Amino acid sequence: MKTLFLIRHAKSDWPINVPDFDRPLNERGKKNAPKMANFLKNLGVRIDNFVTSPAKRALTTCKYFAEVFENENITKVEKLYDASSSDFLEVIENLSDEIENVAMFSHNNGITYFANSLTNENIVHLPTCAVVGFKIETENWQDFKNSKKEFLFFYTPKEI
Repeated sequence: MKTLFLIRHAKSDWPINVPDFDRPLNERGKKNAPKMANFLKNLGVRIDNFVTSPAKRALTTCKYFAEVFENENITKVEKLYDASSSDFLEVIENLSDEIENVAMFSHNNGITYFANSLTNENIVHLPTCAVVGFKIETENWQDFKNSKKEFLFFYTPKEI
């Protein structure tokens, strides 16, 4: 059994003359990321590994979570920046089977589309720092696509 957490980066800033890839978190994002991480930790969520887009806002969000979970196992994956559902699938299928619980940090619209492809729940939009959890009935990430997926939860910072 595996667990997948899809997490959209926290709220970011839009500074002038800064490329999209380098956009930092704004003050709300800096508050919401550790708040959401602590909420999940208090629920008893375990995360063995963090996989993130290398874009500044996603990586910074990931680092807040890693700090709260006292786990620095962070892997940056280019494909998670402007990712399609097939990109997410490829990244997941290449995870080490030693990883039981993984958190993936990425961006809209891709992360919302991918979350919806895994469930019949109607997740219209993943707001910033939202988390969607799934239980995956497999021992091998390579079998992810054809494995049964159970929707666990969908939380947003405004709800907690």
